[in-house]
Amino acid sequence: MVFIEMGFMKEIKIPGIDANKTMDIVRELREQGLKQGIDFDFSYMQAKYSDDNWSLIEGKHSLFKFYDDKYATLFALRYASS
Repeated sequence: MVFIEMGFMKEIKIPGIDANKTMDIVRELREQGLKQGIDFDFSYMQAKYSDDNWSLIEGKHSLFKFYDDKYATLFALRYASS
């Protein structure tokens, strides 16, 4: 898990996660009452390979953005082992 601080927003990158697990986390956040676009946003990135398809440029990952420090902290504590 990688933490990135960008002004008023905290970003947490989860490397190696797939799209299904990402959506499971998003659903859990929504069930906890967080609002997408207000409390958090997310993106999923597939792995990127070079033109020859042999060299990995960047592995698959999800990026969660939080607009309040407390949500970023709670997220990190809950999903640090994911």
